[in-house]
Amino acid sequence: MKIISVDGIVISSTPFKESSKIINIFTKDMGIIGCIAKGSKSLKSKLRLPSEKFAYGTFHMYYKDNGLSTLIDGDIKNHFINIKSDIIKISYLTYICELASNVFKESNDNEVYNLMEQAILKIEDGLDPKIITNVLELQYLQYLGINLNLDNCVKCGSSKIVTLSLSKGGYVCNNCRTNEPLLDEKVLKLLRLYYYVDISKISNLDIDKDVSDMINTIIDEYYEQYSGVYLKSKKILKDLT
Repeated sequence: MKIISVDGIVISSTPFKESSKIINIFTKDMGIIGCIAKGSKSLKSKLRLPSEKFAYGTFHMYYKDNGLSTLIDGDIKNHFINIKSDIIKISYLTYICELASNVFKESNDNEVYNLMEQAILKIEDGLDPKIITNVLELQYLQYLGINLNLDNCVKCGSSKIVTLSLSKGGYVCNNCRTNEPLLDEKVLKLLRLYYYVDISKISNLDIDKDVSDMINTIIDEYYEQYSGVYLKSKKILKDLT
């Protein structure tokens, strides 16, 4: 085994024997790494904090290609105090981590981690967790292979958009619209903005609640019908919000 240091976030932490834990770290460059954190349940252990669920920072370990690596130490970058003080934000964090790990397993693309990290940091900074999560969900569609066409009419290419068709896979114009209900122009514009915005550059979210609720409903419906991703954390989040 070799010693490596990786940036990442602990997405699961499970007790192991009397004093240890098995953790899964979603890393920036190496995907998801399983580790044993020996003795980490002890209050005096230097591995106690780095082995907790949602620990975010740099992890030092004896890396094993096949099988469990062994955690040596960890440097916490951010304790997510804002998120962890709010049950709703914790629920969004749980969902984001579970969604990201599932999307990564489908795509094996490191950008999945980068987008997740940016979204979590924005929620910690106090931005609306529902809107940030919706932005992330939309941007993950391409990694699931079900991206929507939010540039022009998915059928004829017209730029004169009147609504969105989930079954057709994107925007539609009046000529190509069949029985889809018309959507508010603000909803249509913001869907495209969500899809293309650089999450790390978002600094202000002044969006009408009715508009953001509609976008959330659309994204939920699309995921339920076409993603094949069914997460317990999503159901819990819906029950809470």
